[in-house]
Amino acid sequence: MTCWYEGPLAAFDTETTGVDVETDRVVSAALVVQDAPGTRPRVTRWLVNPGVPVPEEATAVHGLTQDHLERNGRWPAPVMYEIGRALGEQAAAGRPLVVMNAPFDLTLLDRELRRHRASSLERWFRSAPLRVLDPRVLDKHFDRYRKGRRTLADLCEYYGVELAEAHDAAADALAALDVTRAVGRRFASRLERLSPAELHTLQQTWHAAQARGLEAWFARSGVPEAVDRSWPLRPGLTAAA
Repeated sequence: MTCWYEGPLAAFDTETTGVDVETDRVVSAALVVQDAPGTRPRVTRWLVNPGVPVPEEATAVHGLTQDHLERNGRWPAPVMYEIGRALGEQAAAGRPLVVMNAPFDLTLLDRELRRHRASSLERWFRSAPLRVLDPRVLDKHFDRYRKGRRTLADLCEYYGVELAEAHDAAADALAALDVTRAVGRRFASRLERLSPAELHTLQQTWHAAQARGLEAWFARSGVPEAVDRSWPLRPGLTAAA
């Protein structure tokens, strides 16, 4: 029987106007679907005119300028509908969804759906549940004592995965997918008996423990800071503006 990390996977990533999931906006997104390791991925890309100013510091990260988005991006409402539908189709097909640092991308997408569609991300998974694989959570749990950062670029370097164009949504999604497969192989003895559904539930517990550990580290450093324990989606604390 093929282990989940050698089978079909999808991956999702966004580029945004900033890092606040409640107020920032999606400017590009990508969904990558791969049936097996080494096979040609199918890539869907979206470019969005967010309708708000794009800060220069955000452009410096992903290279998407205000002018380019206004000229070539689509309005958010239909794009968010298409993304929600596409992710729901992956769930219906039984493909786990890889999302690096899932609480950021999925929460921001949820807020965009609420903002532009008076909807939510969860409505797309009423008939088939969302099964998320977060390589950041998996790596931190199975190799918790390794020192160093755990950004996507760091994980790609550690696991020997190519990251062709960092901060391009499609390239980041594919790299996260490849890292997830690499984590599966590295820790096969502990992962091969777990289904994506079981892993989804376990990652909620693992992420919460990791958040508590980070809070403790902040406290020891003299700069106390709360870390959200929710995974893979943060609850709606405020109405999306």
